[in-house]
Amino acid sequence: MSVTSTPTKATRTRAPGGPRKAQGGVRKREFTTRRGLTVAAYLAPAVVFVAVFTYYPMVAGGQMAFRNWKLTDLTDTSWVGLKNFRDVFADPAWGTVLANTAVWVVGSIVPQLVIGFALALWLRRRFPFRGLYQALVFFPWAISGFLIGILFRWLFNSEFGVVNDLLQKAGLIDEPVAWLADPHKAMAAVLVANIWYGVTFFAIMILAALQSIPDELYEAAALDGAGKTRTLFQITIPYIRTTLALTVLLRVIWIFNFPDLIFGMTGGGPDNETHIVTTWMIRITQQGDYGRASALGLLVVAALLVFAVFFLMATREKKGTAA
Repeated sequence: MSVTSTPTKATRTRAPGGPRKAQGGVRKREFTTRRGLTVAAYLAPAVVFVAVFTYYPMVAGGQMAFRNWKLTDLTDTSWVGLKNFRDVFADPAWGTVLANTAVWVVGSIVPQLVIGFALALWLRRRFPFRGLYQALVFFPWAISGFLIGILFRWLFNSEFGVVNDLLQKAGLIDEPVAWLADPHKAMAAVLVANIWYGVTFFAIMILAALQSIPDELYEAAALDGAGKTRTLFQITIPYIRTTLALTVLLRVIWIFNFPDLIFGMTGGGPDNETHIVTTWMIRITQQGDYGRASALGLLVVAALLVFAVFFLMATREKKGTAA
């Protein structure tokens, strides 16, 4: 009696140049020149759009920083090298603008992070009408920054502002304070507005990260007798530290490039006391000196790139450590 052996794998044949049949019966098409040209044709409009409306303006604006580019005299756009950069550093307002920028970023980030973290921890708990409270907390983020600036300009108005009225009724001040006209108080007013506006961003990002923490970790910590403070610093913060680092990085870049609110409230005044680098750059642009404004823009890009690199290196995950 003859025994017929059955092969373990079926022999697959294909015609030369035909499609291959991969495991599971899925046909895998070969990449051909025709397919490559088809893909390129579909990508071409997007590439052209990005090149024309993004990269070309960047390159054109960057080269203005090295030219004598002023709207008052467009007949002379000669190459001036680093002159525009020297003019920026030699401007009497440069020191004030730089100090204001540091105060603006640090004074906004720290309270926003602390208050946003506290709000996220509170909103993570289950309580009645939690969805309504979340909507109220997240609502400011849907409003334009310039509109927020106009709103707070009215709130801090020295004659009929709500802030002065509340402080007088509470007995904290005897007479209305000219918040936005006083060089020593204007920056505090815009910081209050920016803190109120930016807390929402931290609350949204941190709440999303907190909801990814397994409840089993908190249950195990409770069984071990860990208190709230120990749980916060040994479980919650270590678990979401990557999200915290990226959120802080994004927010620093955002605040550094956020002139909307300041223009809505003070326009950089009084006496340049609320000007930051980006609002000052816009002011120089309005004066027609595109060369100096472009130089300042390149300095902003360079500063943010350096900050981002060092911040990511300082906060990167080490091998063998928990996320």
